[in-house]
Amino acid sequence: MSENHNIVTLLNEFRNKSKFSAACWEERGLNPSNIEVCDYLENIFNDCSDHLIKGVQKNAIDKQLKKTITDWLNSLSNSQYDTEELEFICDYFYQLAQIVEVDLKDSLNVWNYGKVLNNLFKITSFLKGKENIIATLKQHCTDCNALLETFILKKEAGIPDHNWHVVRCNKCKGYNLLSLGPNIKELRYGEYQTIEQLAKASFNKEQAMIRLKQIKIFRKN
Repeated sequence: MSENHNIVTLLNEFRNKSKFSAACWEERGLNPSNIEVCDYLENIFNDCSDHLIKGVQKNAIDKQLKKTITDWLNSLSNSQYDTEELEFICDYFYQLAQIVEVDLKDSLNVWNYGKVLNNLFKITSFLKGKENIIATLKQHCTDCNALLETFILKKEAGIPDHNWHVVRCNKCKGYNLLSLGPNIKELRYGEYQTIEQLAKASFNKEQAMIRLKQIKIFRKN
Protein backbone atom coordinates (compact mmCIF):
# COMPACT_ATOMS: atom_id res chain seq x y z
CA MET A 1 0.00 0.00 0.00
CA SER A 2 1.42 3.39 -1.00
CA GLU A 3 1.95 6.16 1.53
CA ASN A 4 -0.57 8.33 -0.33
CA HIS A 5 -3.15 5.55 -0.03
CA ASN A 6 -2.52 5.41 3.72
CA ILE A 7 -3.00 9.16 4.03
CA VAL A 8 -6.24 9.07 2.02
CA THR A 9 -7.51 6.28 4.28
CA LEU A 10 -6.75 8.34 7.39
CA LEU A 11 -8.41 11.42 5.88
CA ASN A 12 -11.51 9.39 5.05
CA GLU A 13 -11.63 8.07 8.61
CA PHE A 14 -11.32 11.62 9.95
CA ARG A 15 -14.07 12.79 7.62
CA ASN A 16 -16.46 9.99 8.49
CA LYS A 17 -16.18 10.22 12.26
CA SER A 18 -18.51 12.42 14.29
CA LYS A 19 -16.34 15.34 15.38
CA PHE A 20 -18.73 17.52 17.39
CA SER A 21 -21.09 15.01 18.99
CA ALA A 22 -22.16 15.33 22.62
CA ALA A 23 -19.73 12.54 23.51
CA CYS A 24 -16.82 14.47 21.97
CA TRP A 25 -17.63 17.52 24.10
CA GLU A 26 -18.13 15.41 27.22
CA GLU A 27 -14.73 13.82 26.71
CA ARG A 28 -13.28 17.30 27.21
CA GLY A 29 -15.49 17.93 30.25
CA LEU A 30 -17.49 20.56 28.34
CA ASN A 31 -21.13 21.20 27.52
CA PRO A 32 -21.90 20.88 23.78
CA SER A 33 -22.28 24.03 21.69
CA ASN A 34 -25.60 24.60 19.97
CA ILE A 35 -26.49 22.25 17.12
CA GLU A 36 -26.15 24.94 14.42
CA VAL A 37 -22.54 25.65 15.37
CA CYS A 38 -21.71 21.94 15.60
CA ASP A 39 -23.28 21.14 12.22
CA TYR A 40 -21.54 24.08 10.55
CA LEU A 41 -18.13 23.11 11.90
CA GLU A 42 -18.72 19.46 11.00
CA ASN A 43 -19.35 20.51 7.39
CA ILE A 44 -16.27 22.74 7.35
CA PHE A 45 -13.99 19.90 8.42
CA ASN A 46 -15.66 17.43 6.05
CA ASP A 47 -15.19 19.81 3.12
CA CYS A 48 -11.58 20.47 4.10
CA SER A 49 -10.99 16.71 4.29
CA ASP A 50 -12.50 16.24 0.82
CA HIS A 51 -10.16 18.85 -0.66
CA LEU A 52 -7.15 17.30 1.06
CA ILE A 53 -8.10 13.86 -0.27
CA LYS A 54 -8.25 15.24 -3.81
CA GLY A 55 -4.91 16.96 -3.29
CA VAL A 56 -3.18 13.84 -2.01
CA GLN A 57 -4.63 11.77 -4.87
CA LYS A 58 -3.13 14.31 -7.30
CA ASN A 59 0.27 14.13 -5.49
CA ALA A 60 0.05 17.70 -4.20
CA ILE A 61 3.22 18.93 -2.48
CA ASP A 62 3.32 19.83 1.22
CA LYS A 63 3.01 23.55 0.49
CA GLN A 64 -0.23 22.99 -1.43
CA LEU A 65 -1.70 20.77 1.28
CA LYS A 66 -0.81 23.31 3.95
CA LYS A 67 -2.48 26.06 1.91
CA THR A 68 -5.63 23.95 1.66
CA ILE A 69 -5.82 23.64 5.44
CA THR A 70 -4.99 27.29 6.13
CA ASP A 71 -7.59 28.44 3.58
CA TRP A 72 -10.31 26.52 5.43
CA LEU A 73 -8.95 27.66 8.78
CA ASN A 74 -9.03 31.30 7.69
CA SER A 75 -12.57 30.90 6.36
CA LEU A 76 -13.62 30.83 10.03
CA SER A 77 -13.69 34.02 12.09
CA ASN A 78 -12.20 33.34 15.50
CA SER A 79 -14.29 36.14 17.03
CA GLN A 80 -17.44 34.06 16.43
CA TYR A 81 -16.37 31.26 18.80
CA ASP A 82 -15.79 30.93 22.52
CA THR A 83 -12.54 29.65 24.04
CA GLU A 84 -13.61 26.00 24.18
CA GLU A 85 -14.80 26.06 20.56
CA LEU A 86 -11.55 27.69 19.44
CA GLU A 87 -9.52 24.95 21.13
CA PHE A 88 -11.68 22.28 19.52
CA ILE A 89 -11.28 23.85 16.07
CA CYS A 90 -7.52 24.17 16.44
CA ASP A 91 -7.20 20.58 17.65
CA TYR A 92 -9.00 19.21 14.60
CA PHE A 93 -7.05 21.33 12.11
CA TYR A 94 -3.88 20.17 13.88
CA GLN A 95 -5.01 16.55 13.44
CA LEU A 96 -5.50 17.11 9.72
CA ALA A 97 -2.04 18.69 9.50
CA GLN A 98 -0.53 15.66 11.24
CA ILE A 99 -2.24 13.27 8.84
CA VAL A 100 -0.82 15.02 5.76
CA GLU A 101 2.44 15.71 7.63
CA VAL A 102 2.64 19.50 7.43
CA ASP A 103 3.55 21.99 10.18
CA LEU A 104 0.55 24.15 11.05
CA LYS A 105 1.47 25.37 14.53
CA ASP A 106 2.28 28.97 13.61
CA SER A 107 -0.81 29.30 11.40
CA LEU A 108 -3.02 28.00 14.20
CA ASN A 109 -1.50 30.36 16.75
CA VAL A 110 -1.83 33.35 14.43
CA TRP A 111 -5.48 32.47 13.72
CA ASN A 112 -6.27 31.91 17.38
CA TYR A 113 -4.30 34.73 19.01
CA GLY A 114 -3.20 37.12 16.26
CA LYS A 115 0.26 37.73 14.83
CA VAL A 116 1.51 40.02 17.61
CA LEU A 117 0.48 37.67 20.40
CA ASN A 118 1.88 34.70 18.50
CA ASN A 119 5.29 36.38 18.34
CA LEU A 120 5.01 37.22 22.04
CA PHE A 121 4.21 33.58 22.84
CA LYS A 122 7.31 32.48 20.93
CA ILE A 123 9.48 34.82 23.00
CA THR A 124 7.79 33.77 26.25
CA SER A 125 8.17 30.11 25.35
CA PHE A 126 11.85 30.63 24.64
CA LEU A 127 12.39 32.39 27.97
CA LYS A 128 10.40 29.89 30.00
CA GLY A 129 11.70 26.77 28.31
CA LYS A 130 9.55 23.68 28.08
CA GLU A 131 5.83 23.63 28.86
CA ASN A 132 4.70 22.50 32.29
CA ILE A 133 4.26 18.73 32.08
CA ILE A 134 2.74 17.38 35.29
CA ALA A 135 2.78 13.69 34.32
CA THR A 136 3.87 11.45 31.47
CA LEU A 137 2.10 8.26 30.39
CA LYS A 138 4.43 5.76 28.73
CA GLN A 139 3.84 2.70 26.58
CA HIS A 140 6.13 0.95 24.11
CA CYS A 141 5.07 0.40 20.51
CA THR A 142 4.25 -3.28 20.07
CA ASP A 143 5.90 -3.29 16.63
CA CYS A 144 9.19 -1.40 17.03
CA ASN A 145 9.39 -0.88 20.83
CA ALA A 146 9.60 2.91 20.40
CA LEU A 147 8.41 4.84 23.44
CA LEU A 148 4.92 6.28 22.99
CA GLU A 149 4.55 9.11 25.49
CA THR A 150 1.48 11.15 26.39
CA PHE A 151 2.27 14.39 28.22
CA ILE A 152 -0.35 15.49 30.74
CA LEU A 153 -0.42 19.29 31.00
CA LYS A 154 -3.50 19.78 33.17
CA LYS A 155 -5.78 17.60 35.28
CA GLU A 156 -9.26 18.18 36.66
CA ALA A 157 -11.25 15.83 38.88
CA GLY A 158 -14.45 14.44 37.45
CA ILE A 159 -13.47 14.18 33.77
CA PRO A 160 -14.33 10.61 32.73
CA ASP A 161 -12.21 8.26 30.62
CA HIS A 162 -14.59 7.70 27.71
CA ASN A 163 -12.41 6.12 25.04
CA TRP A 164 -9.78 3.66 23.96
CA HIS A 165 -7.32 5.32 21.57
CA VAL A 166 -6.01 3.56 18.47
CA VAL A 167 -2.76 5.36 17.65
CA ARG A 168 -0.07 5.19 14.97
CA CYS A 169 3.60 5.21 15.94
CA ASN A 170 5.50 7.97 14.12
CA LYS A 171 8.62 5.82 13.88
CA CYS A 172 7.36 2.59 12.31
CA LYS A 173 3.73 3.53 11.45
CA GLY A 174 2.56 0.57 13.56
CA TYR A 175 -0.80 0.66 15.34
CA ASN A 176 -1.28 0.45 19.10
CA LEU A 177 -4.09 0.69 21.65
CA LEU A 178 -3.85 3.24 24.47
CA SER A 179 -6.01 3.95 27.51
CA LEU A 180 -5.17 7.35 28.99
CA GLY A 181 -7.31 7.30 32.12
CA PRO A 182 -9.65 9.85 33.74
CA ASN A 183 -9.25 13.44 34.97
CA ILE A 184 -7.18 14.62 31.99
CA LYS A 185 -8.10 18.18 30.97
CA GLU A 186 -5.18 19.03 28.69
CA LEU A 187 -2.54 16.83 27.07
CA ARG A 188 -0.02 16.64 24.25
CA TYR A 189 0.83 13.60 22.18
CA GLY A 190 4.41 12.41 21.88
CA GLU A 191 5.68 10.38 18.93
CA TYR A 192 2.31 9.10 17.78
CA GLN A 193 -0.91 10.19 16.11
CA THR A 194 -4.45 9.34 17.19
CA ILE A 195 -6.21 7.39 14.45
CA GLU A 196 -9.49 6.27 15.98
CA GLN A 197 -11.31 6.53 19.31
CA LEU A 198 -13.45 3.66 20.59
CA ALA A 199 -16.09 4.44 23.20
CA LYS A 200 -15.54 2.35 26.32
CA ALA A 201 -19.31 2.22 26.73
CA SER A 202 -19.40 0.14 23.54
CA PHE A 203 -15.99 -1.59 23.54
CA ASN A 204 -14.42 -3.56 26.38
CA LYS A 205 -10.66 -4.17 26.15
CA GLU A 206 -11.06 -7.44 24.26
CA GLN A 207 -13.37 -5.83 21.70
CA ALA A 208 -11.01 -2.86 21.36
CA MET A 209 -8.12 -5.26 20.65
CA ILE A 210 -10.20 -6.98 17.97
CA ARG A 211 -10.82 -3.60 16.34
CA LEU A 212 -7.09 -2.84 16.55
CA LYS A 213 -6.32 -6.11 14.72
CA GLN A 214 -8.88 -5.22 12.05
CA ILE A 215 -7.18 -1.87 11.50
CA LYS A 216 -3.77 -3.53 11.22
CA ILE A 217 -5.07 -6.02 8.65
CA PHE A 218 -6.92 -3.34 6.69
CA ARG A 219 -3.81 -1.17 6.43
CA LYS A 220 -1.86 -4.04 4.88
CA ASN A 221 -4.37 -4.63 2.10
